[in-house]
Amino acid sequence: MVMTVPATMAPEPRRVCAPLSGADLVCESLLAHGVDILFGYPGGAALPLYHRLNRYPLRHVLVRHEQNAAHAADGYARATGRVGVCVATSGPGATNLVTGLATAAMDSVPLVALTGQVATGAIGTQAFQEVDIVSIVRPITKGAFQARSADELPALLAEAFSLAQRGRPGPVLVDLPKDVQLAQSTFEGTLPVGSKPAPAAPDAPLLAAVDHVAELLTRAERPVLVAGHGVVIANAFAELWELAERAGLPVGTTLLGLSSFPEWHPLALGMVGMHGTVAANMALHHADLVLGVGMRFDDRVVGRAKDFAPGATVVHVDVDPAAFGRTARADVAVLADARLFLQLLADRATRRERPEWTARLRRWRDGHRACGVDPDSQVPTSPQVIGAIREATDGQAVLVADVGQHQMFAALHFGYARPKSFFTTGGLGTMGYAVPAAMGVKLARPDEPVWAVVGDGGFQMSAPELSTLVAEQVNLKIAVLNNGYLGMVRQWQELFYEGNYSHSRLPQPDFARLAEAHGCVGLRVTRAADVRPAVEAALAARGPVVLDFAVVEEETVYPMIPPGAALGELRCADPV
Repeated sequence: MVMTVPATMAPEPRRVCAPLSGADLVCESLLAHGVDILFGYPGGAALPLYHRLNRYPLRHVLVRHEQNAAHAADGYARATGRVGVCVATSGPGATNLVTGLATAAMDSVPLVALTGQVATGAIGTQAFQEVDIVSIVRPITKGAFQARSADELPALLAEAFSLAQRGRPGPVLVDLPKDVQLAQSTFEGTLPVGSKPAPAAPDAPLLAAVDHVAELLTRAERPVLVAGHGVVIANAFAELWELAERAGLPVGTTLLGLSSFPEWHPLALGMVGMHGTVAANMALHHADLVLGVGMRFDDRVVGRAKDFAPGATVVHVDVDPAAFGRTARADVAVLADARLFLQLLADRATRRERPEWTARLRRWRDGHRACGVDPDSQVPTSPQVIGAIREATDGQAVLVADVGQHQMFAALHFGYARPKSFFTTGGLGTMGYAVPAAMGVKLARPDEPVWAVVGDGGFQMSAPELSTLVAEQVNLKIAVLNNGYLGMVRQWQELFYEGNYSHSRLPQPDFARLAEAHGCVGLRVTRAADVRPAVEAALAARGPVVLDFAVVEEETVYPMIPPGAALGELRCADPV
């Protein structure tokens, strides 16, 4: 199988001549950075920019809520590897971006957010729709800047794009006072461009660290590699594959690392963590070497930190030095780009057979493939829906998941075989993410089947974007796994709060009719026998489709590691 990733658009030099307004310079700078699409919502303080915007070859997608502009830019960035761009006005427009920026920050997604602001002379006077957005977003961005003159805009935007991509990627905000947008600039010449720097050539400390890890790997009897989002960001798919096969190294993935390694591969263990597979979690618990590449070792992966991988040497590879030792111990910390590290380690790796370890992994994997699945249910089940999407698309679909039970079912039951075919909100866990993010993914990759997988709770937070999908003619398919509850909240209430379903039952409208009111195709599916035909009908339909699957109300996601437990203490529908 050939592993490919989407091509990226390289920026081209762009010269400008004075006089240009600040708003024109913003548009010119966006084009210089290869931007072709923006997601936004206009308002008074951003009107000078919007007044000039339609004079440039920049596609603007008018969302129905500013938070969704950030999520759509996030999805676009994840799907392409380029910087996503969103736009909002001052005051509530800017503050509505906050959740989307925090989502991108937690998941290392490169964004540039442009916000209108009141005129510089009015800043600090509590003017209408004035808010100090720069101060508000500093804790959740890599940088937040306010322009003070039109002349500084090219350099400011170049720094924003560069910062968004350097090291661990993330969001950057540029605040644009109204008078700066209107002012005439004296800037002339080629616009500066801030691009992602190439990984530095390996130095002596890195080479020594790789040699040390190679020696650890050679000696290990029970090794396991965990690939995180950093592997996806670095497009290190081929390097990961080569290392795994050269060294006979089993590979698990984090939630955001899913699709970095094909799950049909004999060395694939699946997802690690709270709802990870039995094989992946038991492998981590019993390993003597854990190699974590491009992951944060966050609490949902580590479980009870003092008992994480108790018999293992833990190697942590990351571009962010702040990640080392934050949650779990790092016996060996390697500061490196994931792709470069995997390439260097693969060059030094030698094949070693470990028959006892391989046999244990196979028993865990093959003995629990159908954990928590009810094949005889007459009511649709979430695993059945995910399986139907996989079968109807021959495994070629791109899934974008919201947060909750449906997210875990999508992570566990699709069997990702292509790079960058699964996207979700990981660190922040943002309900309402999937529909706008999937819109961004579909606009980035229009020729691929893209599905938003969302619960009935998250869908009600993002349903207004159905009108955006229709207006922009986005051929997105949406699978609502509708159990009538805030599903993950209900599951925790059942297991850990005495079955007290306090305020987790979720009244709702008729989602199919709601979809039709927006101009989409809407279908409700209540029988298991109708799941596959409904998925095929959605694929055959032109334009956006909402499939409302009335799944089993009290489904439970298994496996599960209870809060405060170690990975080896996982619960399953059958004995481990």
